[in-house]
Amino acid sequence: MDLDTYIVKVFCMIDDAMKILYQDQKLRARGSEPILSDSEVITIETVGEYLGFDQDKHIFKYFRSHFSHFFPALRQIHRTTFVRQAANLWQAKEKVWQFILDFIRHDPALSIMDSFPIAACYFARAKKCRRFRGEAAYGKDRLIKQTFYGFRLHLHLSWPGVITSFILAPANVDEKEVVPELAKRRPGLKLTDRNYWAPLLKAELKADSILLEAAFKMAKFDPWPERSTLINHFRYRIETVFSQLTERFQIKKVWAKDLWHFQSRLLRKVLSHTICFVLNQFQGNSPLQFAKL
Repeated sequence: MDLDTYIVKVFCMIDDAMKILYQDQKLRARGSEPILSDSEVITIETVGEYLGFDQDKHIFKYFRSHFSHFFPALRQIHRTTFVRQAANLWQAKEKVWQFILDFIRHDPALSIMDSFPIAACYFARAKKCRRFRGEAAYGKDRLIKQTFYGFRLHLHLSWPGVITSFILAPANVDEKEVVPELAKRRPGLKLTDRNYWAPLLKAELKADSILLEAAFKMAKFDPWPERSTLINHFRYRIETVFSQLTERFQIKKVWAKDLWHFQSRLLRKVLSHTICFVLNQFQGNSPLQFAKL
């Protein structure tokens, strides 16, 4: 579909969700309504992320220059007003994301969990970095075998690859510690890699109907190599999502200076990914082939 059609579809989806979610309550307890509607702001954010703009100023400038006929109020407000309104809508973005999930065809009984590192700054500057002080931490990036300073983003995917929950944790938090919260109220089979091998945790989660299945902790001594191969075959789906979040949505670029703004940025990227997923399903495409939109 062309970009104009894509923007209209995204706006209709978000606006319908906002009307249903806030039909019995006001989004703001006080103050006047903004010039640019909340549905328009979230639409601009999510479409901007889909187009690869990871900075607020680039999103605002692009839509003001090329799509002010869709969003005429953009001509009347300053960029800082747009950025402030977008950041304050983090709870609305989370609700819209969860609302849209109900309309996606997926299997909640089959899920994949994993995490990837997000550096808050270059390692050489970590000791002097003022951003996220007391919130970020040092951790190990196992892929490149280097220490970094920042966070790990823990994802919970339901088959065939839709993000159903995520947790941003300091880099020194062990992945197994996050599992109970990440899988909370989501029973079913959870496929993970070797880093999640924990027989005691598996026994505890089984009481909540959560079946944690991880490849054996050491490949060299794996007593069930065929089982681990089968787990990894399905688990690789999350690597596709990681690649999309890293390349198209540039999730590893941290432009925020505090955790609140960073969480808001993460939510709009996840929401944009989910919208692309559902639009592909509506069109009959493979849900993770975003290039077909």
